[in-house]
Amino acid sequence: MGSLSDPTAATALCLADFERIAASVLPNDVWDFIAGGSSAETTLEANRTALDRVFLVSRVLRDVSRCTTDAALLGRPARMPVAVAPVAYQRLVHPEGELAAARAAKAAGVPFIASALSSVPVEEITATGAAVWFQLYWLRETGRSLELLRRAEDAGCEAIVLTVDVPWMGRRLRDVRNRFALPGHVRAANISTGVTAHQRAAHASAVAVHTSEAFSPSVTWSTLEDLRKHTRLPLVLKGVLAPEDALRAADFGVDAVVVSNHGGRQLDGAVPSIDALPAVARAVAGSCEVFLDSGIRSGTDVLKALALGACGVLVGRPVLWGLAAAGEAGAGRVLELLADELRDALGLSGCEGVAAAGQLRTTGVPGGQPGVAAPRAQAEL
Repeated sequence: MGSLSDPTAATALCLADFERIAASVLPNDVWDFIAGGSSAETTLEANRTALDRVFLVSRVLRDVSRCTTDAALLGRPARMPVAVAPVAYQRLVHPEGELAAARAAKAAGVPFIASALSSVPVEEITATGAAVWFQLYWLRETGRSLELLRRAEDAGCEAIVLTVDVPWMGRRLRDVRNRFALPGHVRAANISTGVTAHQRAAHASAVAVHTSEAFSPSVTWSTLEDLRKHTRLPLVLKGVLAPEDALRAADFGVDAVVVSNHGGRQLDGAVPSIDALPAVARAVAGSCEVFLDSGIRSGTDVLKALALGACGVLVGRPVLWGLAAAGEAGAGRVLELLADELRDALGLSGCEGVAAAGQLRTTGVPGGQPGVAAPRAQAEL
């Protein structure tokens, strides 16, 4: 599982190919932990269905000879409007875990978001030289949350991503049925509690038990206000679906919101992220950046998100598929394919770059009429 010399990984032509490879090489319980959603997995499936329902109205007779995927995320350049989403415990799928994924992100020229539940300490992740954002779960002890914040800042992280849709972990039935627990070589490298995620329990996921012990279920707007006062780094709020919440977050001074239903892993029955995106983009009206998370599987998906008002997207599971298939090379190939597909989609839709995508019309999304993109993402066509 180490290089693209592996025949299966070397012949992968799209992200779905890597999904099939990962499913074939990972233990069943690890695959379920990565692939599964909460409860009946209605939202997990709906994320994909909703993206497939979106169609783009392409433009013609545009000069796309210099078509580029270059973008700016939180005011910093990126080679495409993509960040690697925070995903916990990446050493479950490859011995190097987050280190290999971060190096792949660096090579691809995109930010890597390190999870608070990463299996590698944040200091080692930033030492790769990648542009690292740190994803923060608010802990039961405020002092420990702020210590983790300082640790991320001291390590050189470039932004803080506060996840706000996990007062506790959603009931993920695959993990419950598997009595899922972390193997001994994988641990939460940044967070320690009296309860570990290694001890199997009857009718429960050990990971869910651990997070219930660690995470605060009483995160409120005052928490966000306190966090904003304690860091000068760009602050991103992840897990927003309601436009009212997005607007209020912008009023609290966040630099970006991530429209996300946690990949279908929290509230089952939550609206697909792509359906929620247009109203959120209109609500904030350029007062902060808007990213989309949950279900992105191709460059065309990225273009759809841009057309519906996003400044960029977060991609999680596909990077893990690449990591499982071929380590750093596999994760890098996933991001390379995504960039190639995005450039292809941009050019074929008549867009010379990312900014022009904000003016494309779409069909198939409630409220997805033209002109929903934030002003910073718009350009003359």
